Amino acid sequence: MDSVLRDKLRKIEALYAGAATSGEKAAAADAAERIRAKLQQAEQVDKPIEVQWSIHDPWQRMLFIALCRRYGLRPYRKYRSKRQTVMVRAPKSFMRGVLEPEFYDLAEVLEDHLMEITTKIISAEIFETVVSEAEEAADQQALLFKD
Repeated sequence: MDSVLRDKLRKIEALYAGAATSGEKAAAADAAERIRAKLQQAEQVDKPIEVQWSIHDPWQRMLFIALCRRYGLRPYRKYRSKRQTVMVRAPKSFMRGVLEPEFYDLAEVLEDHLMEITTKIISAEIFETVVSEAEEAADQQALLFKD
């Protein structure tokens, strides 16, 4: 299962790097290097702007920070800002065309994976029916006094 997830993540990165062949898609280091080259090209055309991200989910925030660092960007927080606030300086074209869509695609794949693992563990160790949500009651009293 872990290898399937890793393969999906590599394919997403290769997509944003513009990999042309299936052999290139397997080379994650090459994909990251191509994306860093895109960033350098964008820096020559666009002036870097400061963008503030508010990412409440700690797993997504960890992913975003790692993705920024992978491409040579320096994520930071301003003094006394909240933990979910992440600042990044980069060309707008790179942010909107590469970093943002890649982050959202990777976050979706990781969220699906985490949900699958969590569901399996809860159904195996806590209670086997976790696929349903809590029931909705029209009347709060009806649930309180239900036998």
